[in-house]
Amino acid sequence: MTTTKFTDLPLIAPLQFSLKEAGYETPTPIQLAAIPVILEGHDLLGIAQTGTGKTAAFSLPILQNLSKHTRKIEPKSPRCLILTPTRELAIQIHENIEAYSKHLNMKHAVIFGGVGQNPQVRALQGGVDILIATPGRLMDLHGQKHLKLDRVEIFVLDEADRMLDMGFMQDIKKILPLLPQKRHNLFFSATMPHEIQTLANRILVNPKKVEVTPVSSTAEKVEQRVMFVDKPQKLDLLLHILKDESLSKVLVFVQMKYGANRVVDRLTKAGVAAAGIHGDKSQNQRQRALEEFKNGDVRVLVATDIAARGIDIDGITHVINLELPHIPESYVHRIGRTARAGATGISISFCTAEERSFLFAIEKTTRTKVTVVEDHPFHSTEIANAPVMTVGKAKAILEGQRLQNKAKNRGGGPRRQGGGAPQGGHGGKKAGGKPQGGNKPDHGGKTHTKSEHKSEGAASHKTHSKPAHAKPAHKPAHKSEGKSAGKSEHAPKKRSFWSRLRNKD
Repeated sequence: MTTTKFTDLPLIAPLQFSLKEAGYETPTPIQLAAIPVILEGHDLLGIAQTGTGKTAAFSLPILQNLSKHTRKIEPKSPRCLILTPTRELAIQIHENIEAYSKHLNMKHAVIFGGVGQNPQVRALQGGVDILIATPGRLMDLHGQKHLKLDRVEIFVLDEADRMLDMGFMQDIKKILPLLPQKRHNLFFSATMPHEIQTLANRILVNPKKVEVTPVSSTAEKVEQRVMFVDKPQKLDLLLHILKDESLSKVLVFVQMKYGANRVVDRLTKAGVAAAGIHGDKSQNQRQRALEEFKNGDVRVLVATDIAARGIDIDGITHVINLELPHIPESYVHRIGRTARAGATGISISFCTAEERSFLFAIEKTTRTKVTVVEDHPFHSTEIANAPVMTVGKAKAILEGQRLQNKAKNRGGGPRRQGGGAPQGGHGGKKAGGKPQGGNKPDHGGKTHTKSEHKSEGAASHKTHSKPAHAKPAHKPAHKSEGKSAGKSEHAPKKRSFWSRLRNKD
């Protein structure tokens, strides 16, 4: 049976050239099935998880269709809208499109919450062909008249079932009437519960259906380990691990390309031979780095998921996830780079409190319990005992615990009311208790509107405007009074932050 190559697909030369540069040779099942359907202009219902090659399956034909049917770019009016539930996935899709469209005259942008909106607004004002967005930030910018959706030609709804799980259905139902009735629709979901099927029926017109099974099994001969560590100490832990010479050919994964540069710089300064590959590197630079790694001139190769797609090197002894992927299938692909051709290999993942939810999803998908390694100088018991929660909540509650520990180390008394992260809204949360970061970027996006900046300031003022509550805690007249103050409603509870959070939920 002959294997179909990307060169066999009806993709234009600029896309074929980009695929060759990225090391893509053989399309995945969903790419093979979906690309021709989308090129022909049919609506598509794709039942597939991220990690199956879904992004390329819709991005490549979208780029080709838009380049063949050109239209003058208008300010604030994208030609294609790709809606995705999380900022991490939005960024990943944007980086893929950036890599695929290198040799096309195509403008694209990504918008998501949790960051300032001004750069995103400027990108929209310049006009874009393709916009990747999370629901909340999209609605925010549309409400502020920074975005128009009445000229959208192609609409992609990605990970629809996750949208449902994260409570975004109402946002999606508000977005749909803003789009033109005549458009090309692509709908992707890993599962099809009743509400998702109803939504698909509302959006799609005579769709073609494509269904693939996810990659969920990890390489049998890969020994999987996880180390719990605070984010600022990750590079220190990496250098500590690399003191072991048995780590002779190490592939380190990071999420972002600027992170790859930072890691390579730190390793090089410490005397570790390292090179990096990511989307901003030229083809020659990437090829040279791969050759040096393959030949043993470079001990550590630092890569992003996208840049690593073309890596096929035997003898990789260790894969280190400096940052855990938010997509379990990406983890499977990462650690599969070791233990090839019958060899054994080791994967080591660094995990912060914010990444516990990613680890949980990985273990659930792979049906494998990853071994925890505590025997290192940067082990964090706090993170090891942290419950699984959204990224924003984890950041806020961990920061609150650190503040409390600092106060104890200084010998300070009980905090004032509103002084702790879980109670007063500091320590990683904006006023009003909305978490920053995490898997709900559109909630995070709302923290940057003018009205909420005002409320944030007001809440900050309010936190420090009740000295009456603070007096008993700092200067009790008698020891007994101090004890009773310690038990008052303004004193910190004896329960841990984690247990208080569980009660909140």
